[in-house]
Amino acid sequence: MGVAAAFVATAGAFGLGVIGARAGGAAVLASDAALAPVAQSNSAINGGALDLQAVTARVDPAVVDINTVFQAATGSGQAAGTGIILTSSGEVLTNNHVVEGATSITVTVQGRSGSYQAAVLGVDPTADVALIQLDGAAGLPTATLADSSTATTGEAVAAIGNAGGVGGTPSVSSGLIVALDQSITAAGGAAPEHLTGMIESNATIAPGDSGGPLVNSAGQVIGMTTAGQSSTRKGASAVGFAVPTNTALSVVNQIRAGQASSQVILGQVGYLGVSVTDLTPQIASRLGLNSTSGALVIGVAGGSPAELAGVGRYSVITNVAGTPITSTTDLGNALHAHQPGDQVELTWLDASGASHTASISLTTGPAI
Repeated sequence: MGVAAAFVATAGAFGLGVIGARAGGAAVLASDAALAPVAQSNSAINGGALDLQAVTARVDPAVVDINTVFQAATGSGQAAGTGIILTSSGEVLTNNHVVEGATSITVTVQGRSGSYQAAVLGVDPTADVALIQLDGAAGLPTATLADSSTATTGEAVAAIGNAGGVGGTPSVSSGLIVALDQSITAAGGAAPEHLTGMIESNATIAPGDSGGPLVNSAGQVIGMTTAGQSSTRKGASAVGFAVPTNTALSVVNQIRAGQASSQVILGQVGYLGVSVTDLTPQIASRLGLNSTSGALVIGVAGGSPAELAGVGRYSVITNVAGTPITSTTDLGNALHAHQPGDQVELTWLDASGASHTASISLTTGPAI
């Protein structure tokens, strides 16, 4: 298993995310039977030639463009990515980092006029997997997801997606699987993502391709594009990584069954409105702060619950609802235990070291 560095998540734009709390009580979907991968075609495993025209004709109808508006403590912006239709009723697989921080999600389906609004059904940030639902969708074409455990090095693949975020007919590039079970650290979302078990290929990918399918010569999806090696966020890369379909479907089925966990977050999240980083003694010394541990606030979104309570830049959050906070992970875990609308007692130190405690009402904000 290799370890690679300097990889960039391939959404079409980037921005800091926010820490939020999940919405509780997400309903189990009516079609709650687990989605299972099919067996990979023998021809694909055994070196079948890649006919790009045939592959794209089969897969393109189930590939969607995802456009988001996001609101972060550093400001607002837009981003673009790709998704894969899993069910005819509009359940779409994509990356967590594609919808991270989104205040609205708009999806365009190939061959359909207009667009759909979408909501997040659930995410697993540790796997960079998200499942979204298109509003009012029916009768959509679906992709065929194959068993990624039978993927082999040297297997011919194609990467399909919304390269450059320009929309329209999906882009496509061909290549080979060059390695399996890879570990990477990918930048580009709210925080670096440490991803394992990835499929590495040399099919060229670009920003906007995130969430798009990596398909075999039979037109079966065996992975979901996540990151590429690039020194710039605008550059294309011939070193790409994909989440295996088996990993993605495991998360999807947990979400569809309404099974939250320490990794899987269901539904839309509540909104505190801060961007944070871990406070270390070195950072505290540099900033002249009295505290040496906690979640250091590096930005506060305008009009957010945090701003209304008086939390400012370089505040240090130390307690949420009686739970001590020593890191950003602590803060995320504490907030995920609450629903939008909950009153949460928040304690923080301001930049001068003065302690404050306030009851904050979490709101419904970004999709993750």
